[in-house]
Amino acid sequence: MGPSVAIVADRIGWEERRLLDVAGDFGLRIDWVNDESLCLGDPAAPKLRDYDVAMVRSRSYTRGGLIATLAEAAGVRTLNSARAIHACENKAALRAELGAAGVPVPEFRLVLSRKDFDKALAEMALPLVFKPVFGGMGKRVTLIRDADIAASVYDYVEDLGHAFEQACLLEPYIGGGTSVRCLVVGTELVGAAEFSSGGTDWRNNAALGNSHRAVEHDPEVLKIIDGVLGVLGAGIYGVDLFRTADGFVVNEVNHAPGFRAVAAATGTDIASAVGRHLKEQLS
Repeated sequence: MGPSVAIVADRIGWEERRLLDVAGDFGLRIDWVNDESLCLGDPAAPKLRDYDVAMVRSRSYTRGGLIATLAEAAGVRTLNSARAIHACENKAALRAELGAAGVPVPEFRLVLSRKDFDKALAEMALPLVFKPVFGGMGKRVTLIRDADIAASVYDYVEDLGHAFEQACLLEPYIGGGTSVRCLVVGTELVGAAEFSSGGTDWRNNAALGNSHRAVEHDPEVLKIIDGVLGVLGAGIYGVDLFRTADGFVVNEVNHAPGFRAVAAATGTDIASAVGRHLKEQLS
């Protein structure tokens, strides 16, 4: 029997099914391990120690880093690394790391209070995007076009948010309703697609079913991907870019990326690229 891989996730989606389908092509045994059944903490980590690598694909924006950290402490190899997952889960920390390494990121303000929010509004020109530091799939992301509604928007965060949910970013609305999702496997950009918002929803996000098309791997994008990998290390990432007048900037990096839309747009067999990477790493 070949090398074994645990897909650690809360559920089996299209991407996980594709990874299970191609496992045999690369001599791999891949199993789904429910991330709600691990109860990690015991150094033995019995449910993961039987695998050569744990591929952490938890969709929760808090579970992945915790699971990977405890798995690594128990001697289990993880993909991506715990450090990379923690960085991706925290948009503010990731942008700070990328910016310090010279990777272009959008201007932003960290908002932890109404005073922060009011000060950021005074410093930055509308329209602005208000988003949670911890979150994904376009959820709780708000476009503020009018100063008159800004205070009401923050009311919801202040009254309904709890603890880490109140940590937010305020940033310029850039990209004109489009973004570029880059799928990275190991150190290679295997596919890139542009997503465009449509209908009444301004957000451009693959999880929202926006329109998409393949885009070329231009040198600027490749340079940015190299910069991201210099910070996070090799792994499997979805790197989201916005196009500005001065070039691309990194909006965020997803440590457990969905890749169905990029695969459809580009015709790339991304699951096989992942399988090939796993075989090379475990050989």
